Amino acid sequence: MQHYNITGMSCAACQARVEKAVSAVPGVASCAVSLLTNSMGVEGDASPAAVVKAVEDAGYGASLQGAADAAPSAGEDALADRETPVLKRRLLASLCLLAPLMYGSMGHMMWGWPLPQFFDGNHVAMGLAQMLLAAVILLVNRKFFVSGAKSVLHGAPNMDTLVAMGSGVSFAWSVWVLFAMTRAVTDGDGAAVMAYMDSFYFESAAMIVTLITVGKLLEARSKGKTTDALRALMKLAPETAVLLRGGVEVEVPVGQVRAGDVFVVKPGERIPVDGVVTDGASAVNEAALTGESVPVDKAAGDAVSAATINQSGYLRCEATRVGEDTTLAQIIRMVSDAAATKAPIAKVADRVSGVFVPVVVAIAAATFAVWLLLGQGVGYALARGVSVLVISCPCALGLATPVAIMVGSGVGAKNGVLFKTSASLEALGKTSVVALDKTGTITRGEPEVTALAPADGVSETELLTLAASLEAKSEHPLAKAVLRAAEARGVAPAEVADFSALPGNGLTAAQNGHTLRGGSVSYIAAQTALPDAMRSRAEALAEQGNTPLLFTRDGELLGVIAVADTLKDDSPRAIRELQAMGVRVVMLTGDNERTARAVGERAGVDEVISGVLPDGKEAVVRALQKQGAVAMVGDGINDAPALTRADVGVAIGAGTDVALDAADVVLVNSRLSDVPAAVRLSRATLRNIHQNLFWAFFYNAVCIPLAAGAFTRFGLTLDPMAGAAAMSLSSFCVVTNALRLNWFDLRDARRDKPRKRQNNKKEETMSKITLDVEGMMCEHCESRVKKALEAVEGVASATADRESKTAVVETNGKVDAEALKAAVEAQDYKVLGVRA
Repeated sequence: MQHYNITGMSCAACQARVEKAVSAVPGVASCAVSLLTNSMGVEGDASPAAVVKAVEDAGYGASLQGAADAAPSAGEDALADRETPVLKRRLLASLCLLAPLMYGSMGHMMWGWPLPQFFDGNHVAMGLAQMLLAAVILLVNRKFFVSGAKSVLHGAPNMDTLVAMGSGVSFAWSVWVLFAMTRAVTDGDGAAVMAYMDSFYFESAAMIVTLITVGKLLEARSKGKTTDALRALMKLAPETAVLLRGGVEVEVPVGQVRAGDVFVVKPGERIPVDGVVTDGASAVNEAALTGESVPVDKAAGDAVSAATINQSGYLRCEATRVGEDTTLAQIIRMVSDAAATKAPIAKVADRVSGVFVPVVVAIAAATFAVWLLLGQGVGYALARGVSVLVISCPCALGLATPVAIMVGSGVGAKNGVLFKTSASLEALGKTSVVALDKTGTITRGEPEVTALAPADGVSETELLTLAASLEAKSEHPLAKAVLRAAEARGVAPAEVADFSALPGNGLTAAQNGHTLRGGSVSYIAAQTALPDAMRSRAEALAEQGNTPLLFTRDGELLGVIAVADTLKDDSPRAIRELQAMGVRVVMLTGDNERTARAVGERAGVDEVISGVLPDGKEAVVRALQKQGAVAMVGDGINDAPALTRADVGVAIGAGTDVALDAADVVLVNSRLSDVPAAVRLSRATLRNIHQNLFWAFFYNAVCIPLAAGAFTRFGLTLDPMAGAAAMSLSSFCVVTNALRLNWFDLRDARRDKPRKRQNNKKEETMSKITLDVEGMMCEHCESRVKKALEAVEGVASATADRESKTAVVETNGKVDAEALKAAVEAQDYKVLGVRA
């Protein structure tokens, strides 16, 4: 995506105009314009020159954001609030001139406040003074007229057009009245003179632009606060780094650091770029990137990220990623990209904004004409028409979605939850099914020893010593789990000889004339007789999701060590929170059905789908989508097809590698509890958008008829000044409402409520068929049976388990049992029976 800076936009109509112009450029695949940040994101192969020309032809300015703009310091400068100081000066000048104008036009005429003797009885002089003061105020606020005129000339009237027309018409009418009054004075018609004095709208013309400027100032200040989170991230980037060159510490600008440079970080300093620790140890506070306040210990070989704080020790590091490639720069880019894209919910407001201004002008003209036809004077009819012009507010419509998206994305970034697009921020809250990859997502992804069961007469230390000695030369993950357990207990492995890994999941070695063996139940059972008690113990451990490892010395069983990939501490709670929000949780795993079921029961998921190999996850997600919107949560390593297939792909535990192309949402931490937090934030943001859109539509639907005089029989009318005040506050209310998201606690589950689900007829027709299959001996056999069954028409998913000698098929319609049987037997396995 290419990013452009856009100038000259003032409302949602401008935004719609720019999007329409750029979308028509050949080669532009998509275009999203942000009124909030005055920026535009363009996808496609169109040349920047063609895009810029299209924007300029539409009456606005555009420039391509270069690499320099992407740097944190430049990005911070791009977000600097330059609008507020200008508006403050305009407002101050307007108020200084408006005070005497209101004193003369309202204070003297309505309440008899005294005037200088020069004006005593000289109504023409009073009119001229009001005209001059109003003219200067309009000149100070000439931007409304310049922008409004340009937009009309380009065939795209905007909010400034409405303001310019409202105040301009009021001023022009008042000038005509002044000249008419001069004739009445000449004729000596005192009654006509007083009638003309009451018909001046100079104060209305001046008050309209002044109040709109007040609204613009409040809006600019509030809009500036919506990017506080992004600016805070940008400020984290250090400006200098200390490099080691020839053994000497040299301080250089961070932009001069290159990959491979060696830099040092002292206690209390921020790490300048991403790197790897080569020397030293320290605790590093990574809260800026992950939202986790507990410091993380770092030592040689550990990765460190830019903008994190070295809290205690002296670190020497080698730079690995610099400039735009650092973790911080990628996070900033993700938040910016999310703001530059458009959420689907914004399309309704966009369609309305595109025709809003012409419709309002037509309503104002019709209002003026209708009141004239009803016998009202020109002044009254003009006031009603001007009120319609100035009270209408397309800005509230245009800001309703982007301000909430920006604030929501910023809150997520501060908590380690990164949304790549506005669409993903909207869609995650609407998911009804969350599919969780087991390894590394629900579990730690690293086997651990969960139980020691020594045989009679054997101590736990003796069993662990023998096991560690045998496993010390193995590279298997289960062996490493045993070694870690031995190290934690202070048990040192002894030397062994003649080590070999045997087919069938077994190890053997010699130690001081003794033969040591270790491995699976089936392997050890083939070598020695197993006591019934020990066999039952091993089977019980296996039922709980553990892998039992048995060990013998000279044929004598010493005991069982259970190893399992344990649940993360927060996994059961996170799954309960998702379920409390009405989300159905499904666990995907390549494990056999027995192990998967045990893990699923401990985690508390709604459904377990076992025997799923990495290349089969995409098919499972496709089947789950028949039940509703699916969010797939995986570690991003081998889950890319499934993450892409899902309605929302969530990469968990990305750490410093946040640029995962396949995922829509990136969770920097490896906590499953961040998934319900992300869903919670998505729903809060969507709720905020709904509130903003309701207010924007409700405001215009009620206020336009009120300004037109539709409720005069009830005594309800609005003069132009009141209309301008209402318009000023409408956008301010929308932005202020979005700012409330800054105080949203995305980890507070107390207010979670389930979303209303739509009945899914396809889900009701899903059925299961179980096949008894003989001949499956390993995971490869399970995979062959699974693939064969899923190739049968009508089969949504299938799982195979060699332990129970069954295959379970989930269908979404009628499936011929003979077809299922034939598919399995074609793979050289025997089907003993088929049952529904």
